[in-house]
Amino acid sequence: MKMIIVTTVEEYKSEVFKLFKKAGVESFSESDIDGYKSAAPLMYTSSWFPSEKGGAASNMFFSFTEEEKVTELFALIKQFNTESETTNPIRAVEIPIQRTV
Repeated sequence: MKMIIVTTVEEYKSEVFKLFKKAGVESFSESDIDGYKSAAPLMYTSSWFPSEKGGAASNMFFSFTEEEKVTELFALIKQFNTESETTNPIRAVEIPIQRTV
């Protein structure tokens, strides 16, 4: 059993659903999050409220699933990122699970 965490910008939310389905990941959870990147100080001073740093609407998904499905999902995400022209690729991590209750 593995835990996977996937993050993406809001625009790719439906794509992540499709990738999960294609990989056979049937149950997962999703949460809306704000994504941040470090930006040059000049960008902060160009806003109306320079002390505020705006985040990008993003999503985080997680699932406990079998290793084979994780392998398939990672291959699909890698293919998606290679084929799409974006500066915000879908990101994923795999965490081994030692115990479950």
